[in-house]
Amino acid sequence: MDHVPSSYSSSAAEENGTETYDGSPVKDELADAFGDLTTLQAEALIPESRRPTCLRCCRPEKVCLCPFFPPQPLEVSTSLYVVQHPAEGGRVLRTVPLLAACLPQGKCNIIVGRRFSEERYPELAAICRDSRTLILYPGPKSENLEELVQREEIGTEKHNVIIIDGTWSQAKNMFLKNSLLHLPKQVQLNGTLSSQYVIRTQPSNICLSTLESAAYALSILEKNDSIQEVLLRPLKALCSFQLDHGAQIHHSKEHLLKNGMYDKPMPTNKSKIKRMEKLVTDHKICPR
Repeated sequence: MDHVPSSYSSSAAEENGTETYDGSPVKDELADAFGDLTTLQAEALIPESRRPTCLRCCRPEKVCLCPFFPPQPLEVSTSLYVVQHPAEGGRVLRTVPLLAACLPQGKCNIIVGRRFSEERYPELAAICRDSRTLILYPGPKSENLEELVQREEIGTEKHNVIIIDGTWSQAKNMFLKNSLLHLPKQVQLNGTLSSQYVIRTQPSNICLSTLESAAYALSILEKNDSIQEVLLRPLKALCSFQLDHGAQIHHSKEHLLKNGMYDKPMPTNKSKIKRMEKLVTDHKICPR
């Protein structure tokens, strides 16, 4: 978007996608296709494992995460709608399946695509037009979710929350190019939160994975801090398993730049240079 001072979720990863905003459908599609290729992680190229796989968590049975899920799905009144970039489905280390396994059926709805028109996605259009719907996405129009709840401006009725799931550049493109996603009230999370998804590279220390964003948002809307703890348990276990099997801790790009540890060639594109500078100077909002 997992998206934001911890305000939006994207399921993470560095911004490597190509962006065009000239309104040309052909150029947009080419940019999306090229962006997908450039943002593919090595994990997406690993052939499907032939080892016995758990049907619930979709993990090899030896590293099954089911013991870390709640015994029963969490009862929540809020309905989540995860708008997912197609490239996310091919990634091995993704957090949305963990989120869905913790919630009742119908409370974590996944809608895959890049372009969402009212004609092709009438259900999503109806959700976006619902006054009870919020979209978790950062920006100048975003309001702090916790402050809204404290002021009781969003009432006590059941809410829908839309979260964009993809790399940060993919999430940005999806938001900018889909007018439906501009209809709900825009909210973000507290800027002091820090991601625990240490096996994927985030742009900034305060950028969260999709599961983390959902966990914090649900705990605020449901006014139940234990939801956060329950939802983050399988994510912590996933990171622990990966680190035990040879994975390395991934520091954010912000951390690497600030500590002189960034070992990749610096960009020559002015807009990318500006985003790099914001990583170091802006501590409140994940650069987009």
